[in-house]
Amino acid sequence: MSQEPLNQAQQHLLAEFASAYLAEQRRAQRWRWFWRLVWIGSALAMVWGAMQSMPAAKAPSTPHTALVEVRGAIDGGTEANADSLMIALRSAFEDVGAKAVVLRINSPGGSPVQAGLVNDEIRRLKALHKKKVYAVCEEMCASAAYYIAVGADEIYVDKASIVGSIGVLMDGFGFTGAMEKFGVERRLMTAGRNKAMLDPFSPRKPEQDAYAQAMLDQIHQQFIKVVKDGRGKRLKVTDDTFSGLFWNGEEAVKQGLADHLGSLDQVARDVVKAEDVIDYTEKENLAERLAKRFGAAIGAGAVQAARSVVSIR
Repeated sequence: MSQEPLNQAQQHLLAEFASAYLAEQRRAQRWRWFWRLVWIGSALAMVWGAMQSMPAAKAPSTPHTALVEVRGAIDGGTEANADSLMIALRSAFEDVGAKAVVLRINSPGGSPVQAGLVNDEIRRLKALHKKKVYAVCEEMCASAAYYIAVGADEIYVDKASIVGSIGVLMDGFGFTGAMEKFGVERRLMTAGRNKAMLDPFSPRKPEQDAYAQAMLDQIHQQFIKVVKDGRGKRLKVTDDTFSGLFWNGEEAVKQGLADHLGSLDQVARDVVKAEDVIDYTEKENLAERLAKRFGAAIGAGAVQAARSVVSIR
């Protein structure tokens, strides 16, 4: 069966289709190469970052002051987390050239668990290596940050530093009134009568509030004990000492919350007698940053997929 020849309009349409198809194929090919290069570059960056973080053989270090920074919120998901701080502290204590360790602190506080782990490790390392630890507080040394600082042999502050806030809190919001106003019904199902405890969309229950308060009081007493053990007779206890109040550095020295006014350079020069300061703080390398961003992108998809899944938390 013979085919009729294409007319001019059909030939033109076919040519346009073929041209568009080839252009689309070229674009797709370019994008494939682009993403291949991105992945290759990311992989090379991660390998390079991992190589940069590998410890190199070190010659015996000269006498110096070892520095570990505690900056920002103290939490398992921040740079000031217990694992990173303890790794840095061990490196500082184990270096025979480190004459003493200085914790330079600028933090509003955070997790009592993370702070407690670091405080315990400071006391363990001091006993093991027989080295002094000094805390130097900058703008803020409050709450969990002070929990860490009291593990030091001496605490130095600036006259305007914010120091103290020895207390524990659990915060949140309640939306039950707003829900009633706007006619929103809370539909929550649980197994376990206290599973929805402190849920912001449910009415408060006195027995659950009492339980939460008892738990906070217990953690507060743990905090108080750590402060008393760390400061000893230097601490001048008043009704306000453990109330959650905070003071400037000058007043903190008067109350025995701190020992002296001073800076990192002053402590290294006049107290440790080793002006050379070496920073042992764990730094996040490029590979870790890329891995976190890649993980966050994958995690966002996982969260989206799990939105309607019943969770036990």
